[in-house]
Amino acid sequence: MQKITPFLWFDTQAEEAAKFYSSIFKDSKTLTTTRYPEGSPGPAGGVMTVEFELFGQRFVGLNGGPHFKFTEAVSFCINCESQEEIDYYWDRLTADGGQESVCGWLKDKFGLSWQVVNTGWDEILNDPDPAKAKRAMDAMLKMKKIDIATIRRAYEGE
Repeated sequence: MQKITPFLWFDTQAEEAAKFYSSIFKDSKTLTTTRYPEGSPGPAGGVMTVEFELFGQRFVGLNGGPHFKFTEAVSFCINCESQEEIDYYWDRLTADGGQESVCGWLKDKFGLSWQVVNTGWDEILNDPDPAKAKRAMDAMLKMKKIDIATIRRAYEGE
């Protein structure tokens, strides 16, 4: 059993969110759905929780009502190997009401924050030549969606 499982608080969209994320991330699935019993805080028979898995990581979506909202204080980072992979996740997670932010950050249609970034970023930032790292950082700070080629050109001083 996984030691730490993120619980995501939704108003009423936990099941919709689990289906949405499962349609985007390969190797994902819905595991269990629990329903509110009579006399509980939620509507009897309505979805209370949905446990789902994305790339082997378990999550639980809770329909807890409108009391709490997602903020950028918590985000999920997707490490991408290629520009095509960045484009894939970016386009799908911003679809249907998602919002682009800066530096590879976005909010999906449920308000959950994601970072869609390229692998190797730490290597660039930790380059022994601080001028190369600064050029790459300056280029990235001007972006919404990460553009690996532009960052690489800035890093190389082109």
